[in-house]
Amino acid sequence: MALNNHHCSVVTTFIVLFLVAAALPVKAEQCDSKHEGRCRDKAESLKLKVIAIFCILATSMIGISLPLFSRSVPQLRPDRDLFILVKAFASGVILATGYMHVMPDSFQYLTSECLPERPWRKFPFTTFIAMVSAVLTLAIDSYSISFFKKKLAATTANGSGSLETGEGKEAELFDHGDGHDLHAHGHGLDLHAHANGDTTNVDAEQLLRNRVVAQVLELGIVVHSVVIGLSMGASLNPCTIRPLIAALCFHQMFEGMGLGGCILQAEYGLKVKAIMVFFFSTTTPFGIALGIALSNVYNDTSSTSLIVEGVLNAISAGLLNYMALVELLASDFMGPKLQGSTKLMVLAFVAVLLGAGGMSVMAIWA
Repeated sequence: MALNNHHCSVVTTFIVLFLVAAALPVKAEQCDSKHEGRCRDKAESLKLKVIAIFCILATSMIGISLPLFSRSVPQLRPDRDLFILVKAFASGVILATGYMHVMPDSFQYLTSECLPERPWRKFPFTTFIAMVSAVLTLAIDSYSISFFKKKLAATTANGSGSLETGEGKEAELFDHGDGHDLHAHGHGLDLHAHANGDTTNVDAEQLLRNRVVAQVLELGIVVHSVVIGLSMGASLNPCTIRPLIAALCFHQMFEGMGLGGCILQAEYGLKVKAIMVFFFSTTTPFGIALGIALSNVYNDTSSTSLIVEGVLNAISAGLLNYMALVELLASDFMGPKLQGSTKLMVLAFVAVLLGAGGMSVMAIWA
């Protein structure tokens, strides 16, 4: 059962409703210390948040779209060294996002003095939830690959590009989402990927993995984006919103490049690419807009909202850390491209450190 874009939209809607429902109770326990010592200006905050919506939307679209047009630039094709280095840099950004931004926020929320000491400060819920999230991501990843491998084997045995179902109906094995299908051949290894008008031989199992990676990674990013967007939209503190805009633009740009590289390698058609670009680019601005709309009723100092945001951040941290380390970095560094060139491997390590380091520095402001 691989995650598709419908699943992503359902999950996004659920997260939004979950946050809104958690924020609405009027009698929830208050904790004004969350804003203690900070400047508060509703009019100035609103102006900055409107600017943030457009800035983050633009940088998100640029970041995720750049890799998708890289086929027109020979040096940035997926089989070239420069693409590997750019992807390594973006993977470092995603790794640092999980460890340096999302997880600390979860610690802050779930260990807040606004929450009862028992159980919240007696047990490390953030790391526990992140650990469970990483294991569940592994399970989804593993099951998805296994599920489609069986589909591929059955299709190969039938000698056609479609799979007979139990009811005698035929179901397409793979679909780009724009009418271009991937047809399995008798040898079971190669597929014809019709993308951007070109026909490319793609290893079937690697294509499966690339598609699962792209969808699961986007799901983790969407979870975090909704939370951070809603938090910014509900904030009345221009002193923290200003640097946060710059940090989020940097974050969205390079996180988008990492996700865009995964989408490119997944060999999706134009329709599916457009949907995934749309979800990534608009989730944070949508969260900000929703936070603005709910700013009069959203109670980000209530114990309930702290728990909800803390748990969602912990889930996202575990998912992002797993995807960055296992599916992006380990997959590339253990692959034949880097294993066959010590120089390229060293440069890739440097790229990872630069990406992770740059995103870690952003933690000073965000």
